[in-house]
Amino acid sequence: MSDEPVFDEVDAGDTIWRFERSFMTSNWTCIWGRGCLGIGETRDATTGHGCCSLGAELDGIDEAMNLAAMAATLPSEIFQFHAEAQSGGIFRDEQNNATRVVDGACIFHNRNGFSGGSGCALHIGALSYDESPIDWKPSVCWQLPIKVDWVMRDDDVEIATVRGWKKSDWGDHSEKMAWACTEEPEAYVGEQPVIESLADELTAIVGEEVFVQLRQRIKGIS
Repeated sequence: MSDEPVFDEVDAGDTIWRFERSFMTSNWTCIWGRGCLGIGETRDATTGHGCCSLGAELDGIDEAMNLAAMAATLPSEIFQFHAEAQSGGIFRDEQNNATRVVDGACIFHNRNGFSGGSGCALHIGALSYDESPIDWKPSVCWQLPIKVDWVMRDDDVEIATVRGWKKSDWGDHSEKMAWACTEEPEAYVGEQPVIESLADELTAIVGEEVFVQLRQRIKGIS
């Protein structure tokens, strides 16, 4: 019996989307605040940093500008490090390609016990305006644990492989990580398969038409 992953393909013309079926049908769910052990060198069940301890790498100037605009709307009541953002900015450096880390985690990460709510201030802000966190948060944040590998074929057709993140995807940092949620059974306790629980995220990545075809294929809908 082969251990090779099985992929469902959806041909969208200039892009062929390949979806790792085992992940799409798994019951993975984010367990932040419910047993997440972070991505640090030791398993951490106390700080609640989750995958925010490195800050967020940004996808270009447009994303940086959008992030700055969203951050400007966050009041101190729901943004714990509002004063730090005002005095030192939200970016790691003048390149504006990553968020700043404050006291061991992303500047937008409200710590446990903060009166305005723990977790991502951007996420909390989006919900307070009745908007989608997808429109507020850096793409690497709202897409996790979805990973897309892009390869251009010789005929100028892109192959986009959609799968679950692996520990190795964290690059050099992976060698120091004591835990990765996608490779541990603790996170596979969701009430729905990923194709349902991450439907909004998948749709934002691949588009509604491709997502509908994928869902029909996985759910066996003709």
